[in-house]
Amino acid sequence: MTKKRVNVVTMGCSKNLVDSEVLLNQLEKGKFEVMHDSNDLDFDAVFVNTCGFIHDAKQESVDMILDYVEAKKRGDIQKLYVMGCLSERYQKDLETEIPEVDRYFGKFDLKAMVDELKVTYQPEYIYERKITTPSHFAYLKISEGCNRSCSFCAIPQMTGRHKSKSIDNLVKEARYLAKRGVKEILLIAQDLSYYGIDIYGKNRLAELINQISEVDGIEWIRLHYLYPTKFPYEILPVMRENPKVCKYLDMPLQHIANPVLKNMLRHVTREETENLIKRIKQEVPGVILRTTMLVGFPGETEADFKELKTFIQETKFEKLGVFPYSNEEGTYAAKKFEDSLPEEVKQARADEIMELQQQVSAELNQQKVGQTFKVIVDRKEGDFFIGRTEFDSPEVDGEVFITSEKALEKGQFVQVKITGAEDYDLFGIEEI
Repeated sequence: MTKKRVNVVTMGCSKNLVDSEVLLNQLEKGKFEVMHDSNDLDFDAVFVNTCGFIHDAKQESVDMILDYVEAKKRGDIQKLYVMGCLSERYQKDLETEIPEVDRYFGKFDLKAMVDELKVTYQPEYIYERKITTPSHFAYLKISEGCNRSCSFCAIPQMTGRHKSKSIDNLVKEARYLAKRGVKEILLIAQDLSYYGIDIYGKNRLAELINQISEVDGIEWIRLHYLYPTKFPYEILPVMRENPKVCKYLDMPLQHIANPVLKNMLRHVTREETENLIKRIKQEVPGVILRTTMLVGFPGETEADFKELKTFIQETKFEKLGVFPYSNEEGTYAAKKFEDSLPEEVKQARADEIMELQQQVSAELNQQKVGQTFKVIVDRKEGDFFIGRTEFDSPEVDGEVFITSEKALEKGQFVQVKITGAEDYDLFGIEEI
């Protein structure tokens, strides 16, 4: 008897990816042939795991759903299901506007999704996943939800309040990943800096990191995303002293001008932010910071924007991304502030920030020429093996193009001497 085939298509962030991997594992244990982000057709069922973060991401999710509606009409797929953040937030609207979808599920409806395909839900396997990333790295989601109240952000409306997973279960999941060849674990959450407070009464992130570092096979642990307010300083000695913890810290700051920070409800000032950055760099020599900025927030003046540019020039973040403000319905900002800046002004400011960051990145990369770094190999591409240093996260940061006299394996760690640099990427030769 031919196995039934299921495709899970993931939109949005790595937290969604983990949800997809858990679903794939449950369905595979239910004797389905499962695929992820497959371009093939002829599936018995397709799940679209949607993103509801900002307008552009929502539109991409809707477009993907509509593409599969057409595939269903052609008979290429039998059943179409929608899950994830967009479905969690707009389920009734979607049911009305796109009735061709067989069923909509919320973000946390795993059992219902499995039941829909007549598969027995197996909670004992909830911490096992079908890894869809290259087998040497994987994301580990340590919590759901967010207790912060940033005025521009709709995520708490979709994910609810912060809910930490237990240390025991996360270590169990890390062991599962390591046994399948994972060497680099990326800790992810909406807010790593709140980890453990809800279930242990205090922050336990440092302890979690140390326990995961004891798992055989894990060589790198990377942290995405910390919040500057009530920052968990106890992780800094761990980053400094534990060789498995990458000296890489992803901390979205969003802005630096105090009037903008106040209206964003970030509960932090420029002075506090600068003191935090200074302390991080003092306590963890060699650490690099990745951050994200949000431009075009209601009321952001030319002076505010200029202050942000000057701050970026002076601070020289090794990694930086930027988003133009998206007016999200239901948020505090959408209710309290007029979205007065034209979209072209927002985009122009975002472009200006990225041009500035490109110059900063190029300058910092040039300083690496002549140095030797430990690099993990991700793939081969043409004449090069492509890898990353501990200062580069997959998919969002730069890469190292490695020349080697011998074949290198995916997941292998090698010493690479940097011989050249571009704005974001590096070139180097494997040191024998």
